[in-house]
Amino acid sequence: MIVVELAIVYLSPKLGGLMSQSSRKSNFLIPFALGHCANDLVPIGMYIIIPAFGTAMGLSPAEIGLLFMIHSLGASLAYLPAGILVDHVANRGVLLCATFFWVGVGYLIASFADGFWSFAILIAIAGMGDAAWHPIATGVLAQMHKARRAYALGVHAIGGQLSELIALPAVGLMLTMWDWSTTIRVLVIPTLIVGCIFIFIAPKVPRHVNSRPTKADFNDIWKIWSTRSGLRVIALFTTYNMGLFATITMTPLYLRANHGLDWMTTAIALAAMMLPGAVLQPSLGKLSDRIGRRPLIILGNALAAGAAFVAWLPFSFVISLIALGVAMTALLSIRAVLLAAAIDHSGGREGTTLGLTFAFMDGFAASAAVLAGLVGANDLSNAFLLASGFSLVAVMLAVTTFKSVRATSATATS
Repeated sequence: MIVVELAIVYLSPKLGGLMSQSSRKSNFLIPFALGHCANDLVPIGMYIIIPAFGTAMGLSPAEIGLLFMIHSLGASLAYLPAGILVDHVANRGVLLCATFFWVGVGYLIASFADGFWSFAILIAIAGMGDAAWHPIATGVLAQMHKARRAYALGVHAIGGQLSELIALPAVGLMLTMWDWSTTIRVLVIPTLIVGCIFIFIAPKVPRHVNSRPTKADFNDIWKIWSTRSGLRVIALFTTYNMGLFATITMTPLYLRANHGLDWMTTAIALAAMMLPGAVLQPSLGKLSDRIGRRPLIILGNALAAGAAFVAWLPFSFVISLIALGVAMTALLSIRAVLLAAAIDHSGGREGTTLGLTFAFMDGFAASAAVLAGLVGANDLSNAFLLASGFSLVAVMLAVTTFKSVRATSATATS
């Protein structure tokens, strides 16, 4: 299905030459979302594959959390360089196309690892390819859709959530038939196929003025983000994602250890919890373009804090499952709003800003996986109490960070 839709997007401008330039631009929401989906398949599958690898190796929750942290930290190294490239390199299409092959080949090599550190290092390197996609693709979209940034970022985010819907059940099913290594080798195939299709889509990506980063550029970035308000925004992104990361990484282990679910059921449950957040991202992004970022950021983190706290309490399995679903939905649904808020704060340099934001959200916040594993050593439900605390801190930061005004008033006329 992904292959067919991408082919349609590629061929549609050729059918009669009837499509206007503005229509062609808007079509990039579709191929970028689907490209996002294909690139994220293996990294999303790692939410189940890493616990499966850890279980096979007899690792503790903290060691499995360390694998998650290394995977994300490695990826975070690519975010800022990729973000800088999107603001200065003319042919962004080639960069986007290259990420598919980095991801596909990188994880394929990682599937042959036979130890903790070899596996950790290889998945960290492979994850850099997927990480590079995000600031480049979202940077291009943010530049193309200035008056509706959060909506465009929300549509792009659907691709990532679609990959969760596909990859998680697929990984669960494959783990019932094969081991973790064979599962990775099968999962990279769609990524490589879509990469081949993007060879034809890449030349159609809007080009940028080719330039070199200057010292003044970095000075400007430093001035923007080293201020008190800039540091509060960074802290907000980090604590927000720490709550999300602690919840997502420990949920598979919790469902297996505390409730005896098999890999297939665990994967389906995790996908079901994450799917509603995908559906809501464009709508909430569009709403935040009108009413401002702060109300939705506060509401999302507050709901997540309360739901994660309920998941920690000794209620029934059904209530715990619903609470975890609410927590993930609340956090995932406001992700595009947070990314748009970062661009609002920086006032430009979309690619660099998003690269920096992703680095903090998915890099430094990855330490939450280890912390969640440590506090969950005796009972994995304790990880959700930690997640609740992170989300509560994010609420307090959001209250003091963003003004409750129309976030895009300055850009709506551009």
